Amino acid sequence: MAQESVSEGAVTVPALRKNRAEEPAALAALAQLHTRGVPVDWRAVFAGTDASRVDLPTYPFQHQWIWPAGSQADAAGDVRAAGLGAAGHPLLGATVELAEGEGALVTGRLSVQSHPWLADHAVMGRVLVPGAALLELAFRAADEVGCDRVEELTLAAPLVLPEDGAVQVQVRVGAADDTDRHPVTVHSRLDGADEQPWTQHASGVLAVGGQASVDDFDATVWPPAGSEALDVEGCYERFAELGFAYGPVFQGLRAAWVRDGEVFAEVGLPESAQGDAAAFGLHPALLDSALHASLLAGEASGEGGGGLPFSWEGVSLVASGASALRVRIAPVDGRDAVSISVADLSGAPVASVDSLLVRAVSNDELSADAALARDALFGLDWVSVQSGAEVPEAVALVGPDPFGLADGLVGVGSSVETYADLASLTAGDAPVPGTVLVSVAGTVRDGVVESVHALTSEALTLVQEWLADERFADSRLVFVTRGAMASGDEDVTDVAAAAVWGLVRSAQTENPGCFGLVDLGVAEDAFVQMAQALTADEPQLVIRDNGIRAGRLARLESGTGLVPPAGVPWRLDSETKGSLDGLALAPFPEVLEPLTGHEVRIEVRAGGVNFRDVLKALDMYPGDAGRMGREAAGVVTEVGPEVTGLTPGDSVMGLVSGGFGSLVVGDARLLARLPEGWSWEVAASVPLVFLTAYH
Repeated sequence: MAQESVSEGAVTVPALRKNRAEEPAALAALAQLHTRGVPVDWRAVFAGTDASRVDLPTYPFQHQWIWPAGSQADAAGDVRAAGLGAAGHPLLGATVELAEGEGALVTGRLSVQSHPWLADHAVMGRVLVPGAALLELAFRAADEVGCDRVEELTLAAPLVLPEDGAVQVQVRVGAADDTDRHPVTVHSRLDGADEQPWTQHASGVLAVGGQASVDDFDATVWPPAGSEALDVEGCYERFAELGFAYGPVFQGLRAAWVRDGEVFAEVGLPESAQGDAAAFGLHPALLDSALHASLLAGEASGEGGGGLPFSWEGVSLVASGASALRVRIAPVDGRDAVSISVADLSGAPVASVDSLLVRAVSNDELSADAALARDALFGLDWVSVQSGAEVPEAVALVGPDPFGLADGLVGVGSSVETYADLASLTAGDAPVPGTVLVSVAGTVRDGVVESVHALTSEALTLVQEWLADERFADSRLVFVTRGAMASGDEDVTDVAAAAVWGLVRSAQTENPGCFGLVDLGVAEDAFVQMAQALTADEPQLVIRDNGIRAGRLARLESGTGLVPPAGVPWRLDSETKGSLDGLALAPFPEVLEPLTGHEVRIEVRAGGVNFRDVLKALDMYPGDAGRMGREAAGVVTEVGPEVTGLTPGDSVMGLVSGGFGSLVVGDARLLARLPEGWSWEVAASVPLVFLTAYH
């Protein structure tokens, strides 16, 4: 209001502010007036306060970023007040021992603000926590349960750090098995996204006995005798062209040599990071830099490639705090993997890796969409399991025997008693065997629907009778089918029996240990495997030629990108009408046909998406919507005989048919030259909007 009441150019500042004391508000108003050129008598303002004038520097401020050094321990404060222990590690903040010997949990919080050196590990344009750092987390967690060896660590998903914000990290160590081995997992979640699920990035096994592997690596003879030096000059600039943009902390490769398939390297941390090395078991940037020698060797041999650690096996760490290393990387016989021997500059062993498998990573795998896909889709997977060492001594079989279970199990050494029903089984004084079998076969009945109703009704009756009788409390009722489950590329051949699997699975959830499910294959030794399977502690099993397999919930492999056909032009199409799941890149050979009239062939740079395309994909457009992609921008490659205003090389935008592709043919009368300064994306999104507004 005050500004509207005075002449233009007058300076107005508020002198009284709500919820602010008068004196600070008045001083703030004077300061604003001073910065806007209004003379202020500061001597009078500060009279009697002992305030004095100080000279400002006569040189300009130096614009240089200085990142404060810190650690998880510094940021965590006193975690003991929350019943936790301090992790004492740069990447982790707190630890807690789980009750009743169930393992341990180690937690932390990672970001490029709290750990700026991680920003030096950029892959495909994204800051990625290196696999060597996940290995370091596993070693720190191993300390909590008395282990000193990472027997196995397989990476499931990249751990990408956001530009802003942080991620919470959990390293969980489970209870030990009979061989004193502990399972370990690494999970993360965006800080503050409590409603989002945790993403598993790695899983593996921790063990005891971490002496470095004994081999013939003599790091005291350096450079290695008979080796050929590689040129490391400019290697990191070339790595960046491949998508591996390593910053100063990760540019640790100092020298490299090759000899008979082996790669040798000398790596070190920059001076700015050497002070942090003592806080790590093995600084992740140091171990990651050692792997760059393989990338350099592949480049020198013409093999190219480049990838990220995928699976570590047999990793031992015998010394910590190194800031420089000598490394040997050698191929593992019979496997597409390498072994790694690590020593310090004196030649003393530091660490060893029995096997490291490296795999390529794509830009799609690092995207947020890929992370959502990994955590959203799960399916049933059948994995090999260890069978029992012995066959059960006594087994009861209730009801019909269409699979010949009685004779088959007797033939492999089991004693089988047959009964008409559960009531007959409990009629005598003999104890109920630990395993009671029931055969379920829907193929012997007429009609699938009738078989489903009949089998599920009979199975439900058996389940209810079993749970109602206390004499079955120490036994297990196992439903045996054939062809009710599909393992691998198989098809289900007994649909009715598959329905029984669904029913019994529900009963298993409500009554663990009471029921079992076994699906037989056609293997010659099926009964041998079945007898062994009956002693396995698994609720659901299938028996096939490749052994006994148990059901596990596993992430579906769901890529977020579409693969174009090779060697031909392509366009986006829908193979399944009415669903976005059916989108595919289809061959588009007709776009190469000779041009006529006003036709123009365009190499597409961008396509504009509008509601018409969505309706077509969902099969909801009234009438013929034509091809997807009505708007596009690109470069003219060829023109028809009647085209006069355009020539090859011109940048154009306009209306086309099939613009979501590599090439498209349009009418020159529906095209326009690209305005100066416009991007391809902007140009492709304008035509229909302009025409709609014009109309």
